[in-house]
Amino acid sequence: MQEYEAERLSAPQLAAMRRSLTGGRGALTRRSLLRASGAGALALGGLGALSACGIPPAAREGDGAAASDDHSAREKRVTFSNWTEYMDVGEDERTRPTLQAFTERTGITVKYTEDINDNVEFFGKIKPQLAAGQDTGRDLIVVTDWLAARVIRLGWAQKLDPANLPHAFANLSAQFRSPDWDPGRAHSYPWTGIPAVIAYNAKATGGRTVDSVTQLLDDPRLKGRVSFLSEMRDSVGLTLLDMGKDPASFTDADYDAAIGRLREGVERKQIRRFTGNDYTADLSKGDIAACVAWAGDIIQLQADNPDIRYAIPAAGYVTSTDNLLVPARARHKTNAEKLIDYYYEPPVAARLAAYINYVCPVDGVAAELAAIDPAMASNTLILPDGPMAAKSHSFRSLGPQEETAYEEKFAALIGA
Repeated sequence: MQEYEAERLSAPQLAAMRRSLTGGRGALTRRSLLRASGAGALALGGLGALSACGIPPAAREGDGAAASDDHSAREKRVTFSNWTEYMDVGEDERTRPTLQAFTERTGITVKYTEDINDNVEFFGKIKPQLAAGQDTGRDLIVVTDWLAARVIRLGWAQKLDPANLPHAFANLSAQFRSPDWDPGRAHSYPWTGIPAVIAYNAKATGGRTVDSVTQLLDDPRLKGRVSFLSEMRDSVGLTLLDMGKDPASFTDADYDAAIGRLREGVERKQIRRFTGNDYTADLSKGDIAACVAWAGDIIQLQADNPDIRYAIPAAGYVTSTDNLLVPARARHKTNAEKLIDYYYEPPVAARLAAYINYVCPVDGVAAELAAIDPAMASNTLILPDGPMAAKSHSFRSLGPQEETAYEEKFAALIGA
């Protein structure tokens, strides 16, 4: 029997995971604040818990389940696991209009469960079945890009059939089309995008715009009132961009240079601290004048404080994604693909975006969203226009040894 050698978690990887879950995006709620793209490491209950002698993969590339295992034609249903507050809700606060409309159109019933609270915990639920080559009881799941990459690499996600995804194939925004961990989106489609940008309190800056990492690190008027994020990919990714390096293709030397740049900011006391989601209160009060921030926070903060602004650096910004996957051995793969495709129809995507307020990965929704809420349709944090989308960059996938080394250096930088 073919075996997969378990990836063990290093101490730096575990520390990064704990930061994410206790203070980073992993600790946040869906509607008010963005949650984790993760520290990039599986942790308690994750791959680190796999046997040291290796476990058999559920399947290898592309054969997560044979066609004969798909019961979609006979069983008109699909089971969908998602995060809380990540689906539109009707005025009665009970019905889910887009899911209801899907069932009315197709006859496929959807068992929708909000049983994902963070990536690590959820993976701990489904790992035993995936490792044993068994059905998880779920036909469709939503996980963040770093976890999606690992699930795909392990052969635990089914290859999608393009014939069942005409709208998804046609309408997927260019910036999300081909991540390095799933070229051509063979196994996944994004549910939403999660940008890391620069935010500032205009009152605290005296009306001045803050729009670059260079300004965060070098402007003496901001000294001691700057924060960066404790999520390595966001803070280092934006710093790499500011230095003219691409987060999708940087070298070890580039990474070390970015860490050195940030360390200078710490030593000169330009950077006040590295934060999780707790920067939001300080930014609103003006104790933090400018910072690296998650776009979803900004939308929420601006509703209560007109002084909160954001800027997209000329060098670009970093975007992670939450992604739809069909787990290996799922019973209703075709039905799941039909549901994925449904959410790539512009009217449906607009209804979803109007509720969750995250970056919509679907092209052609502007007119539909404007009919619901013109302000949302013009908000480039929800619908990036061409120039903004062109500035979006993804942090490249990391191998286990590389990730350990990078997290160790970042932990030393931030004092974690």
